[in-house]
Amino acid sequence: MTVNLKTELLKALRTNRAAMLNNLTGLPQYDQRRPLTPTGTNLLGLVKHLAGLEYGYLGESFGRPPLERPTWFRDDPSTEIDMWATPDESTAYITDVYRKACAHADTTITELTLDTPGHVAHWPPGHQETTLGVLLIRMTAETAQHAGHADIIRELIDKPVVSTNPRS
Repeated sequence: MTVNLKTELLKALRTNRAAMLNNLTGLPQYDQRRPLTPTGTNLLGLVKHLAGLEYGYLGESFGRPPLERPTWFRDDPSTEIDMWATPDESTAYITDVYRKACAHADTTITELTLDTPGHVAHWPPGHQETTLGVLLIRMTAETAQHAGHADIIRELIDKPVVSTNPRS
């Protein structure tokens, strides 16, 4: 039996995407937006961030920009507000953008080969050239990492930490 690497990576990416979105299930807006780390990380911000990465790494890097630019996209990616949801960005809007970004990325993955050359404009000069295979691995890892962050945030929402320190 031959294992198809692209198929396996896509399956892992889709599993991680579903885990990410599952962390929003059943939560009110307040909890989806509530920052629970010193850096302000929150569930909707993680979804928003991943949508940008999907469009960037598995779209724009191959000359496939989104058909409709998300509201937070800027000409200079370093000025984007992509780690938290602004008041005018609803859960429905952010999750819809994420689903569209994933579908857009899936088309890129399906239509190109793993050795298709790509170009990541915001990487340092001399290191911008890459391949679909490298970016698919990177996106799978990024999504797994942020889904793990989301699991921890969801755990903090569902079961707040109770101090065992008698002095607190």
